[in-house]
Amino acid sequence: MLIEKADGEQWLLDIEKDPQEDLGIVFENDLMSEYQSCCNKCIFCFIDQMPPGMRETLYFKDDDSRLSFLQGNYITLTNMKEKDIDRIIQFHLAPINISVHTTNPSLRCKMLHNRFAGDVLRYLERLYERGIEMNGQIVLCKGVNDGDELIQTIEDLSNYLPVMKSVSVVPAGITKYRKGLYPLELFQKEEAAAVIDCIEHFQELFYKQYGLHFVHASDEFYLLAEREVPKAERYDGYLQLENGVGMMRLLMEEFMEGLKKRVQQPEYQKERTQKKQSLSIATGKLAYPLMKELAEMVTKQYPGIRIHVYCIQNDFFGETITVSGLITGQDLVRQMLEKKQCGSHMGTTLFISSNMLRMGEQVFLDDMTLEQAETQLGMQICPIDSDGEQLLFAMLDGQHEKSHARDGFVYKQAYHKKDEP
Repeated sequence: MLIEKADGEQWLLDIEKDPQEDLGIVFENDLMSEYQSCCNKCIFCFIDQMPPGMRETLYFKDDDSRLSFLQGNYITLTNMKEKDIDRIIQFHLAPINISVHTTNPSLRCKMLHNRFAGDVLRYLERLYERGIEMNGQIVLCKGVNDGDELIQTIEDLSNYLPVMKSVSVVPAGITKYRKGLYPLELFQKEEAAAVIDCIEHFQELFYKQYGLHFVHASDEFYLLAEREVPKAERYDGYLQLENGVGMMRLLMEEFMEGLKKRVQQPEYQKERTQKKQSLSIATGKLAYPLMKELAEMVTKQYPGIRIHVYCIQNDFFGETITVSGLITGQDLVRQMLEKKQCGSHMGTTLFISSNMLRMGEQVFLDDMTLEQAETQLGMQICPIDSDGEQLLFAMLDGQHEKSHARDGFVYKQAYHKKDEP
């Protein structure tokens, strides 16, 4: 490696390392330059719906193509120039995840509140022509880009198949802090069902032609419509898990496979009669029915295990926010204490999803620490990954390897030694 120092002196280094070992270079800024911020004011922007007084980093709107490649973030393309697209093509940075929302140029300008938002859609064509793999996202706003607009957007994006691998359709998140913002409404059951019907119609057509279902409704739409989420094969390898597309199905599949393996083990009968423990799981409204179902599978096989699943309502952002990742420490603690005071059984350990905590830290969205929550509740809190098999281990093994939760590791660490904190 050739290194040039600030004074112009050059060092040529030979570095011996294992193929998977990190090179060992650390930059002052992870991206080597400042993060690119968003220049839009989208009508559905979640950050604009945040309450005041939270930590500064929560109000930063990133829209950086490097983060799209490195971390899977979605970008709008509105702050990019031709040279930026050239760079993506030159280095073949893929996949690039793009927030499309609509292919109607004038409507996209309105939704993103940016007069250039329609023009940059031409970049999709360039990326397609050069074979840069893409994934698309449509944040669906009732009465804005749904209905015929959604149909047209799906048809337009299908022209980029198979280079564009998937498109997710997710409902706009609406908090209680929308004063002065564009008036948005929640999708009702029948409207959510209509969105699903539209998407599943296209899935059938695309699969016959390309072998990909391509467009996918998020789990939340299926919850709203009170329909079962699709089978695993409909998700084309779960390309949009971070957008809540297929997360519930994957969790269920992993959990059931793990339970099947456990039950087939020779020592199962002995373990089945000996295990006696009581624990709790706290989750959001979206995942609550599934968590209840999975817990019942375990208790049916292990009569001595008691699993209490509690639904935490999001009072901080408003009850319309149903995902576990946006549950704050104060909502968790207050509602669990209320349940305890009402005589609800808790057990000695409370399991939560690790996405309630800031990545790499033991801090909730509202800056309450895990230790503070444990102190107030008087019980151990163990974060676990969104992994069905690890959830099963947590239910069956209770406090096994619980020290990892305090050291900044998720519960998964107890079972996979190579996982990073």
